[in-house]
Amino acid sequence: MAEKKKTQQRKPAPKKRSASRRIKGGREMSLTELFKKQRARRAAEFKPDAKVSTLGKTLRMTQLQRLRLTKWVLYVLTVVLSLVVQDVVMSQVSIFGATTDLAVCAILLITVLEGTEVGSIFVLIASTLYFFSGSAPGAYCIALMTFLGIGATLFRQMYWHRSRGSILLCAAIAVTGYELGLFVIGLMNELTLFSRIGIFGLTALLSCLALIPLYSLVYKIGLIGGNTWKE
Repeated sequence: MAEKKKTQQRKPAPKKRSASRRIKGGREMSLTELFKKQRARRAAEFKPDAKVSTLGKTLRMTQLQRLRLTKWVLYVLTVVLSLVVQDVVMSQVSIFGATTDLAVCAILLITVLEGTEVGSIFVLIASTLYFFSGSAPGAYCIALMTFLGIGATLFRQMYWHRSRGSILLCAAIAVTGYELGLFVIGLMNELTLFSRIGIFGLTALLSCLALIPLYSLVYKIGLIGGNTWKE
């Protein structure tokens, strides 16, 4: 009897927990299946925002690079607009046979404003495109604008502080030198007469006056993306 009582008092050994979980319907689900089910449910609940693809993000450009690209696009548009206004409007308006040269003014003003490191590359490319536009008097305008633009910029950086007056004055010197250079080349090639020097001088004066309103536009464009020039 004692042995029977001991046998009855013995508690059954605890069952080992299996890596499963009973769900409705009596079927057991393993932990791996349960984890996959929870992950699928979370993935269905979470819906990320649609990706917006822009040109700047596609090219992987930083915000500063996009701003500087915008600045140079506006510079190019300014030169093109000056060329259109010169050919369409100002060519019809003359004072004693002289008129302005707006495209040259815009190119040289941007060159002096940007400094030698950036301006020298700009004036070379811009003067070449100006020649191929069909409005340039000849291929020598590339050498004239490049030489005078870089020279005026170097002169300002060496002797004057950066200011509105110094930039306008150096750009005006470059524009005047360009017009006088055209006159000298015209005399050498027998394309003009010495008596027309007054018309070239008046053209230089009118172009220098056109630099004043152009400066306000070019200066505001130059502030986009910060300054890249170094004194």
